[in-house]
Amino acid sequence: MTRHMETLLPDKIDALFINCHLATMADNALAIIEKAALAVTGKTISWVGKEKNLTENFKTGCPKIIDCNKGWILPGFVDCHTHLVWGGSRSNEFEMRLNGATYEEISKKGGGIFSTVQSTRNASKNELFILASKRVDALLKQGITTLEIKSGYGLDLKTELKILEVIRQLDENFPLHVEATFLGAHALPPEYQNNPDGYIDLVTQTMLPEVKAQGIATSVDVFCEHIAFTLPQTKKVFETAKNLGLNIKLHAEQLSDSNGAALASTFNALSCDHLEYLSLSGAKKMAQHNVAAVLLPGAFYFLKETQKPPVDIFRNLKIPMAVSTDLNPGSSPVHSMTLILNMACILFDLTCEEALLGATINGAKALGLELSKGSIETGKDADLVVWDIDTPEDLCYLVGLTSINTVMIKGRIHHTNLCK
Repeated sequence: MTRHMETLLPDKIDALFINCHLATMADNALAIIEKAALAVTGKTISWVGKEKNLTENFKTGCPKIIDCNKGWILPGFVDCHTHLVWGGSRSNEFEMRLNGATYEEISKKGGGIFSTVQSTRNASKNELFILASKRVDALLKQGITTLEIKSGYGLDLKTELKILEVIRQLDENFPLHVEATFLGAHALPPEYQNNPDGYIDLVTQTMLPEVKAQGIATSVDVFCEHIAFTLPQTKKVFETAKNLGLNIKLHAEQLSDSNGAALASTFNALSCDHLEYLSLSGAKKMAQHNVAAVLLPGAFYFLKETQKPPVDIFRNLKIPMAVSTDLNPGSSPVHSMTLILNMACILFDLTCEEALLGATINGAKALGLELSKGSIETGKDADLVVWDIDTPEDLCYLVGLTSINTVMIKGRIHHTNLCK
């Protein structure tokens, strides 16, 4: 049971959820309150507690009452790692892989990330917005209320800015909250194949200052790996980003141990993501600097990987574990957080509680938003989802079932079958 302490009833409320159970995700646990009620004032949660402790006056004075019919309210999911703005399709490569083609063979035939880069460069901003809108809409309908989106399929100034502009447009046109991350150092573009340091100069001297000047990203990410960028190159990007006042994130230790997580930790990164090959020393650095670990089981599954991230080390060191869809066209074309929750349990041996914490409060920590998102606590944003389930564990167990009755974001209901 939760250690949650009820506060005094607020003088004014705008919406009241009754006849519900809560999994608040407070205190790093499911923190369940059964036979509960929840009040919203303006954009924030103003009261949480047992329904029996509400006065009749309080109920009758509320302009909007949502009877949840014994459903469960959880914080809206936080999808803290996606690449969902892209052009083109790579479904043909999926078929090629099924027929035995390797990543290198696909790349030599013009496939892989460079196929997506070319298609994204050729697409107009409006075309990218239309494509990305369908993906965002699918995530929103599955209870995701906060979403991180990375650039990285442009690899030149013009297209990287175009992608970031589309991300801003998505934030303006959808009710969910969108965080933009600049991932210019995602891969080496064809025109710089023999000059990787020259490309890093472009990223640090031209791209990053322009991204900062336009205010269209809050964080900077790098793919530090033997097929991407070296540790010194990554450090150069981080130094520039930090000087510009941007947050740090990292694709780290996905295919090998590059010691990238330890480097990112010294820059007080928000998160390191993937981490299948993370060393104990790298994990200790993450713990020392309070860096979240973002686990991406969709990519692990889709690429048929076998090296699992060191979950027991994360537990022992009390490193927050987030889980995310990693929605992208190449290694994780997954549009379902509940499927990811199941994968996190089956493939990475997380408990249901750990997986649900990963998709809520720990996802918020990976974006630096834990003070406003990711748990049901008074004063936090009223980002809430009412689920027609018997227990919170059903969200990890009932694969493919999206049983949402109500979605509220910052105090406004955007999808409901229940509202009176």
